Amino acid sequence: MSLQWSEEEVLGTVSSYYEGARVPWVPTRDELLDFVMKLARVKPDDVFYDLGCGDGRVVIRAVKEGAQRGVCVEINPVLIERARENAKSANVIDRIVFLNEDFFKVPISDATVVYMYLLTSVNRALRPKLESELKNGTRVVTLDFEIPGWKPVQVVEIALPTRIAKLFLYIKGISDR
Repeated sequence: MSLQWSEEEVLGTVSSYYEGARVPWVPTRDELLDFVMKLARVKPDDVFYDLGCGDGRVVIRAVKEGAQRGVCVEINPVLIERARENAKSANVIDRIVFLNEDFFKVPISDATVVYMYLLTSVNRALRPKLESELKNGTRVVTLDFEIPGWKPVQVVEIALPTRIAKLFLYIKGISDR
């Protein structure tokens, strides 16, 4: 038994279809959110994007941690509605923008932090978008799957009861050289 998720294992779950990419929805585990926020170094002037936000839990946490604004991008209308409801329950709906769109088509140039729990193949397909739209210094955090061709500035492994989770921190202008 592998201690990390493979693309084949997660593709069997609920999937959404983005431009040329099938993306499963596997929520980021709540016990990982502290690690994600610490690695992302969320600050009051941050604009925090989650590409494929699912139920919005990561963006909601980022806004609660002090990010100026969050942006949930999710193509699945059921999940984006769930994200909206969760943000309303958490009293942060006024600080989050909800985009029921394909993340390949959404402009991300105002992001200061981007979070992605996507497959390596999807990260690879998104790399040109990240390189052309993000400003130098933008932090990109991925869970379990790397961005091929980019060098992480930090990798954190977290032991969970059923597996080892891996967080990768990239910084535009450093990792993409």
